[in-house]
Amino acid sequence: VQLVESGGGLVQAGGSLRLSCAASGSTFSINSMGWYRQAPGKQRELVAAITSTTGYTTYADSVKGRFTISRDNAKNTMYLQMNSLKPEDTAVYYCNAWSMFDQDYWGQGTQVTVSS
Repeated sequence: VQLVESGGGLVQAGGSLRLSCAASGSTFSINSMGWYRQAPGKQRELVAAITSTTGYTTYADSVKGRFTISRDNAKNTMYLQMNSLKPEDTAVYYCNAWSMFDQDYWGQGTQVTVSS
């Protein structure tokens, strides 16, 4: 499975961005996908995740009500709509996929910078 993120950039506080993650390869094997982020000097953390079949979603408390994760199975693409962005959302955002064979896949990351 290969994952390619897009949609990062620079935005002012209160603004919005939409990240995309396009999956290719053995996409049939993906059980769930998620977005993680890593800010400088901090550990990588889960932002949101979604299952492939039921569409069940989960969010970090820090983004609940502001971020929405979704997927388009026909396009093998996952999205993260980020609204009301805050400077503390600044990080490199990574797309992740977990397969039925217990394998983890990661994208290359996309930078999100929120200015105050």
